[in-house]
Amino acid sequence: MLSLQPLTDDDRELIELARRTVDANTDGPDGVYTMGAAVRGIDGRMYAGINLYHFTGGPCAELVALGHARASGARELTTIVAVGNEGRGVQGPCGRDRQVLLDYHPGIRVILPSEDGPGSVLATDLLPGAYRWTP
Repeated sequence: MLSLQPLTDDDRELIELARRTVDANTDGPDGVYTMGAAVRGIDGRMYAGINLYHFTGGPCAELVALGHARASGARELTTIVAVGNEGRGVQGPCGRDRQVLLDYHPGIRVILPSEDGPGSVLATDLLPGAYRWTP
């Protein structure tokens, strides 16, 4: 069982950006799984992304947010979160996202849902004993 750290005001601001992003860009309730994500750089700037749902798999919102941050020059990131459309709230990253976070940003905090409300853990806590690729 993961031990989640409590949310900070910065975490809540990041969740709100992800929620606004998915609400403004959702594909709607037609069975399409739309996610928004937001990531914070070490300088406090935030970057959002939205998934591109496609039957072949398409990029997850977390990966789009990471790409947005990188394209904007942010290489050191502190926190990431994903939020589902239609009011689904904070969602945990998929396995592929966990591996990418571990490889590129092992020290990033990942906001996760729990029965007691969202909290955060380090990316390294999400895949204990995982293969480590060094980009």
